[in-house]
This record gives sequence, C-alpha cells and structure tokens, in this order.
Amino acid sequence: MTLEEAVKSRHSVRQYDQKPLDEAVVSALQAEIDACNQESGLHIQLVKNEEKAFDCFMAHYGKFSGVTNYIALIGKKSAGLDEACGYYGERLVLKAQQLGLNTCWVAMSYAKIKTAFTVKPGEKLCVVIALGYGKTQGVPHKSKGIQDVAKAEDEMPVWFKNGVESALLAPTAMNQQKFSFCLNGNKVTCKAGIGIYTKVDLGIVKYHFEIGAGTHNFEWA
Repeated sequence: MTLEEAVKSRHSVRQYDQKPLDEAVVSALQAEIDACNQESGLHIQLVKNEEKAFDCFMAHYGKFSGVTNYIALIGKKSAGLDEACGYYGERLVLKAQQLGLNTCWVAMSYAKIKTAFTVKPGEKLCVVIALGYGKTQGVPHKSKGIQDVAKAEDEMPVWFKNGVESALLAPTAMNQQKFSFCLNGNKVTCKAGIGIYTKVDLGIVKYHFEIGAGTHNFEWA
C-alpha cells in the first residue's frame, strides 16, 4: 500500500478486537517511531497491552472499546510541540495503516496512566493515538470542498489541488477542518483556525498535503 492509498483508505476506528499485535508489525512500527523521534526530537512511545487508559468513563462515552495499544505523543514543551506531534503522529498513523492496523486520534477520551510511558522533566504528553485491529475499517468523514479551504494568486495547478484534496482527507478535531492553504508562486502557506487542538490538526494536514502535492513541487512559506 502506497502512502496515497493509505490516505484514502484510513478512517478513524474506535472499536477493536483484543488481538495481540503481530511481532513483525510492532517491529516495523517501532522502527518508524524511532525514525520520527530521531528526526523531530520528540519522545514518542508505543504502549502495548495496557488496558486502563481506555477503561474509563470518558473512553466509554467516546464509544471506545477493546483498545489496549496506543501511541503516546510526547515532547519538550514549546510553541511548536502540537504541530510537530500532529505531523509525526500522522506519519505513524499512515504507517500503521500500511501495516494493516487501524487508528484513531484521541485528545481527551482516555485516562493518563503515568506508569505506561515516560514524560521527562520539561516534557508534555500532547495526545495519543489508539491503534490495533479494528472491528471495522471505519467510514469516510464529511469533507469541505477545495474552494472552502484554499486560494491561489493565480490558477491552481494540479499538484496544489491534489495536495489540498489529500489534506481534506486528514483527520481533524471534531472533523471541523479549521485550516486554510494559500499558494503564491511555488510557496504554500498553511494556517490553523481558532479552536481546540487546531495546531495538532495543522501538523496532520501539512503531512497530508506533502503526500498529495509532492514536496518537489513547492516550498512552505
């Protein structure tokens, strides 16, 4: 499965079979986590066979079930932490999809089990990503149109439209899609709207845009 195929096939899943993760899958996912940490300076951790985080009122209210594995997105406290967690977290989400796993971004519908991961002094747990073998493959979310989130100084080139279409397939908080793209020459500006977790969303949609547009076609402004 290519990244483009993963973007189109991946949907949020909240109900999972309590099936242990395949060892080869864990190894491949951990290698990608290590690569993301090396590149970003984040402290992302894979938590396996941990039943307490999603056995709480908020998780049940959020209709989660069978979640015993998740990715904890942790990093040094900074103005860019949320965006970095979104960008590299979505990179891991799509890698998980390629490995045959299902995922769901989770901001508040879980309990923080401090013994399950390590938060060093000066660091912060941003969000987590539930993952495992879903009972279903999820369903596509409703989406805005390109004209609702993008504009260009001149006519939009195909690569720019492809990037925005890929971004519109990205998961965002409450599916509000509070982001916008602007093209000027070959420079692209992506801005987050006002609202909770929109900076995380910004990182997620930027990664999707790069996949759809091709990083050789543009520069981030």
